[in-house]
Amino acid sequence: MSRVRDPIDTYLLRVLVALVAERSVSRAAVRMNQTQPAISAALRRLREAFADPILVRERSGMVPTERALQLRDRARGALSEIDRMLAGPEQFEPASSSMTFTVASPDYLAASFMADVVARFRVEAPQARLVVHPLNAGYDYERALAQGEVDVVIGNWPEPPERLHLSLLLEDELVCLMSRRNPLAAPGALTLARYLTAAHVVPVPLAVSQRAVVETHLAGLRLARDARIVVPYFTVAPHLLVDSDLLFTTARHFAMQFVRTLPLVAVPAPEGFPRMRFYQLWHDRSQHQAAHRWLRGLLAEVAAKMVAAAT
Repeated sequence: MSRVRDPIDTYLLRVLVALVAERSVSRAAVRMNQTQPAISAALRRLREAFADPILVRERSGMVPTERALQLRDRARGALSEIDRMLAGPEQFEPASSSMTFTVASPDYLAASFMADVVARFRVEAPQARLVVHPLNAGYDYERALAQGEVDVVIGNWPEPPERLHLSLLLEDELVCLMSRRNPLAAPGALTLARYLTAAHVVPVPLAVSQRAVVETHLAGLRLARDARIVVPYFTVAPHLLVDSDLLFTTARHFAMQFVRTLPLVAVPAPEGFPRMRFYQLWHDRSQHQAAHRWLRGLLAEVAAKMVAAAT
């Protein structure tokens, strides 16, 4: 009896997920470290297998079909199950693993943190892949964790969701980053009253349902700051301070990388401001997975070394 060849394999599923995410054959090829002809051939196979174009061209560029979006969600679930099967229930060898790990992280963590994470990751799991997914107000990170699209979310919201697992990565004091020429940079000048009347750079919230640390603290005092400039990325804010009177409130470890490279100073926030807590969140579905425990341990160890180096 002849063997029937399955029309879909894990490679095609991964190509499908990449194509829907990137909406481009060339970008999907870069993401998967494949040649563009290889991805084009895979797209043809996907179209034949599902009798659907998968990607169609519109005025704004290539967009996925409704069928492709449905298939993408199922493919992610299937790939997640396959990865868990390959990892084994209790055994995980990072040195030989080819799994893909995804961490959703904001850009308010110092670049040195992620650099250290990547360095450790490359040493311990040289065949594995690490995807860092950006957080923004429109990203439903709880759904992504529940569906296995993301392994870990790094956050610092004052009230993290109780239905998710949490472990503390690091705590840091809040400082106000400003130009060296700003009058509030003088010792003792930054009182709460002056903080409230100053003009501030404020990033767009990273979660619709979560209020930022500073806003939570001020709301408890029935106060509000003057959010004069709103930016989409934390890393943009320091550059706006150099030739202005603006303040940017952030964690000290994030601020110091810009103090070293720009004519800025980091002044402690007014008395009574809370410390900023950074933690990792994950879903119950990943709680006992050996591979996931390894990833969480790696993140925790890098954070611990960062704290030790700063003290």
